[in-house]
Amino acid sequence: MSEVSAVLAIAQRDILKFLRDPARMVATFVFPLIFIGALGGSLQATFGRSASFNLLEFTFTGVFAQTLFQTTAFGLISLIEDRENDLTQEIFVSPISRYSIVIGKIIGETLVALPQALVVILFAIIVRIEITPERLLGMLPTGIAACLLGGSFGLVILANLSSQRAANQIFPFVILPQYFLAGVFNPIANLPWYLDLLSRISPLRYAVDLVRGVYYLGQPDYEKMVLEAPLSNLAVTGVLFSVFLGLGTVLFVRGERNR
Repeated sequence: MSEVSAVLAIAQRDILKFLRDPARMVATFVFPLIFIGALGGSLQATFGRSASFNLLEFTFTGVFAQTLFQTTAFGLISLIEDRENDLTQEIFVSPISRYSIVIGKIIGETLVALPQALVVILFAIIVRIEITPERLLGMLPTGIAACLLGGSFGLVILANLSSQRAANQIFPFVILPQYFLAGVFNPIANLPWYLDLLSRISPLRYAVDLVRGVYYLGQPDYEKMVLEAPLSNLAVTGVLFSVFLGLGTVLFVRGERNR
């Protein structure tokens, strides 16, 4: 019971930090809408007819997964902030599992990210993207999977960084290339071999394709939009989450002990 209480307390702290940071709240809600409305809308207007599929809808599914993945991953930067404020030292001397600390952070950032998913879906409805009840029910668990994968990925990256300044500088170089390698805005079925290789080792690819697999399931465009079956993407996502969580926790704990 103490482990569960610790996880919930850490998660609650992350939610409160987000609610007390208006700048982050505005940025996390506005940027996905810009991506869908401005970028997706312009792509559809310019290339929609030649592409033979709805690029606005395609962009929406990519941005939905990317937003949840990135928000949770970037939210793990608070581990470094806590380290600089010596909060983690107080946490680590308490009699709770290291995994409870890390899982609490990931759950907290997942709960921070999920309201953004609702905003993205509401905006999609406004711009007349068809969101059926079946699609909505499918996007909820796949969105949570994207959050968990993003959080564990962020843990591995940030556990190797020494300061919040370094994290803010390096993290964009890790996440931005995945926008294109994962097919957030662009189809990636026919990439050159070297880009295809980089795409396959990009974690965001599997979150995006998982969301699209559920969204387009049973639709005529399924074969055009989806790279792998949803169950395959879910299996890869589960494996990556387990590996990243275990490795990231070990690296983070080792960093704390070496301080």
